[in-house]
Amino acid sequence: MIIFNVPLITGNEQKYLNQVLKNQEFTSGKLFSTRCCKWIETLLKSEKVLMTNSCANALEMSAILMNISSGDEVIMPSYTFVSTANAFVLRGAKIVFVDIRPDTMNIDETKIEAAITDKTKVIVAVHYAGVACEMDTILEIAKKYNLNVIEDAAQAIMSRYKGKMLGSLGNIGCYSFHETKNLHCGKGGAIIINDKKFIERAQIISEKGTNRLKFLMNEVDKYTWVDIGSSYLSCELNTSFLYSQLEMSEEVTKKRIALWDLYYQNLKDVLEIELPIIPKECVHNGHIFYIKLKDLDTRTKMIEYLKDNGISAAFHYIPLHSSPFGKLNTFTSGNMYYTETESNRLLRLPLFYQLQFEEVNYITDKVKEFFIKG
Repeated sequence: MIIFNVPLITGNEQKYLNQVLKNQEFTSGKLFSTRCCKWIETLLKSEKVLMTNSCANALEMSAILMNISSGDEVIMPSYTFVSTANAFVLRGAKIVFVDIRPDTMNIDETKIEAAITDKTKVIVAVHYAGVACEMDTILEIAKKYNLNVIEDAAQAIMSRYKGKMLGSLGNIGCYSFHETKNLHCGKGGAIIINDKKFIERAQIISEKGTNRLKFLMNEVDKYTWVDIGSSYLSCELNTSFLYSQLEMSEEVTKKRIALWDLYYQNLKDVLEIELPIIPKECVHNGHIFYIKLKDLDTRTKMIEYLKDNGISAAFHYIPLHSSPFGKLNTFTSGNMYYTETESNRLLRLPLFYQLQFEEVNYITDKVKEFFIKG
């Protein structure tokens, strides 16, 4: 059976975990959390990075930093994971969904401006499959209306837009290091601060709303509660595991892109499917390879056919606006035509570092065989 995903193990995780166990400093962040932060800051040329327990935590921190409160409006695509919306719903925001582009499955930047009202505070750009949204246009719109931009770059580490790393373009970026991602620590994340004005408050929020960092730097003689916050910071066990993965990031990305390219070459002449489109200004990270079938029925049959041949394939997302909670608590700007039609057609094929090129050949042979057998 070719399963859908196998979490990456680089070989150094145990060594670094043992260092944490030996030092018995599990929450201090002095060693591996600091290393991970510095590594990401250098990669992105960002002002500040804080390691979090999840991308959801990073998004929640972003909502607090944006001072989101009841009645504020946040624009985002409906085709995304629930955490993107939850972070702002938890602060009382009104979620306004905009349709996606059928080529990249990202928010349609030409539909954003029509969704803006005097209550809009934030635009969330979700980089699906590690392929960048059209960030120049989004940032121009944000500047015109004095809005903040948050990048949900959960799937996008090592991806670029016009030479710049995703996560470094908006006011704030958010990464995921869940075990399904290219680089992971089981469950983890990072918040990337690209605007200096948010740094001090981000540190306070991450320390449960206290000025503990100032205390540790001897700037105050005791620390106390000064703002809202929570226990967002990751522990050393997670970041030690993650650091071994960050060290291998170039090799991992190179292999995943090679697998992605093989999928593409093997399937490019199959007339019954559509393949991913990568805009010329984007460099992706090989996070997802998907195909689009004719319709939902064809996709369902393809999933069953692949399963019968020992291949696990998956789909996502159920558009948030059509979910039980979304129907009652969110809003749409314009129609959701591509969100609804494309989400029903998209099928993800297995893609992970340990996947063999021979297995990709087998998978693509079975995809072709499906249409031959009818």
